[in-house]
Amino acid sequence: MSGLQGKVVLITGASSGIGEACARAFAAEGARLILAARRTEKLDALARELSDQGGTAAHVVSLDVQQAGAVEAAIAALPAEWAAIDVLVNNAGLSRGLDKVHEGKPSDWDEMLDTNVKGLLFVTRFVVPGMVERGRGHVISLGSTAGDMTYPGGAVYCATKAAEHAINDGLRQDLLGTPVRVTSVDPGMVETDFSKIRFRGDEERAAKVYANLTPLKPEDVADAIVWAACRPVHVNIARISLTSIDQANSLLFNRKS
Repeated sequence: MSGLQGKVVLITGASSGIGEACARAFAAEGARLILAARRTEKLDALARELSDQGGTAAHVVSLDVQQAGAVEAAIAALPAEWAAIDVLVNNAGLSRGLDKVHEGKPSDWDEMLDTNVKGLLFVTRFVVPGMVERGRGHVISLGSTAGDMTYPGGAVYCATKAAEHAINDGLRQDLLGTPVRVTSVDPGMVETDFSKIRFRGDEERAAKVYANLTPLKPEDVADAIVWAACRPVHVNIARISLTSIDQANSLLFNRKS
């Protein structure tokens, strides 16, 4: 047994990519899932599939993490049987554009900052007090190797992931003396809809990001997240950084000709 049997796990951005992979991985460990995202039709389909396959209990929540009031209301409205969240996976995040700072779009900056930084803060703010009160809990946030090394055209996105690192470390310090654990999982390139979203649906441009190399899969990241959550309760994994064998850092890749 992993220790996750029957535990309540809230996953933001659970409708696709790493979030969906996390839902499947936690379900395999017997966890009960709160699936949160803006696209509830995809969440409903995922919840039905997990229930049909393994009897996983799932509760679907329509949530835009960019809105503090909406986050607070959603957490407050959870039914009693779902309110005691044991693990929070702060997965919701995105990138927009690949522009130089002096040519960038302020609307893109707002969307990245509101989702990746403020959204992370809002969900954490309204979930963690319950963990402290109950004397148990684990916050796992999705960082990125982009938070360690800025790449051309990615200044604002990289800044949001550097902020995630700072928030993760600060939260761990703030919670010292409580049983609540805090972890950042920082993947490199992962083949999801990330690049398609960044380039606003331009599939050809998005495909070039992953051309001639082997990126991580969402399941690889989900595996690391579940591993961190399964450590003994006195063990806190502060940070995991992972890339595929074809990536050394944000700038250096092994692209096969």
